[in-house]
Amino acid sequence: MYRRCGFRYEKKLRATGVACIAGIDEAGRGALAGPVVAAAVVLPEKFRHRRLNDSKQLAPELRQEIYCELVANPEVRWTVGIVDSVEIDRINILRASHKAMRFAVEALLEQPSHVLIDGLPVIPFPLPQTAIVDGDCISLSIAAASVIAKVTRDRMMRDFCVQFPQYSFSQHKGYGTELHLLKLHEFGPCPIHRRSFEPVAQPLLALEELAKFPPSTPRRTRREVGASIPAA
Repeated sequence: MYRRCGFRYEKKLRATGVACIAGIDEAGRGALAGPVVAAAVVLPEKFRHRRLNDSKQLAPELRQEIYCELVANPEVRWTVGIVDSVEIDRINILRASHKAMRFAVEALLEQPSHVLIDGLPVIPFPLPQTAIVDGDCISLSIAAASVIAKVTRDRMMRDFCVQFPQYSFSQHKGYGTELHLLKLHEFGPCPIHRRSFEPVAQPLLALEELAKFPPSTPRRTRREVGASIPAA
């Protein structure tokens, strides 16, 4: 059932006296290459947006348009946290995703009183939190974070494509598509590949596994002033 993004969680918190609420989401957790990027976003109480939704449900052009509207709005406070592939391999992707979330929220000039996080609880976390499964489809604050995180990471992957053009990162953004696996098998991993991910360590095996399954039906891509946090 379709549920339109809104402020119901934010309103419940404000009714208890919580004034400053940040939405948090990440992008790039399932990719084979590149960083994981998290965003923290504080929306004004009267914020409205008819098209804002989970970034994974938005066409790329619309996602980019909404991103520009969010970052240009002086009432929207946002930051991003970035953890690179080296750190992902060192501590694992779950911990790296949580680290990026902490980086993002800690960079806000005014610390929120409570955060809404997409998915499961993040432990440890420096602030009170409410974890919401599919929160990027429910909370406008989380949806805004999902858009900013996704567009930020996509731009980084396009920059990496200039450095490593043979991998076509601008097309698949580092995810395990058939094209990416073919390039990985042909050229081997590059400096931004995640060595701890099995398809990177064993690219031929990944291609053999991919050949077992028919192609999937094409789908749309799914789920203070901004300041990027240096990669860990």
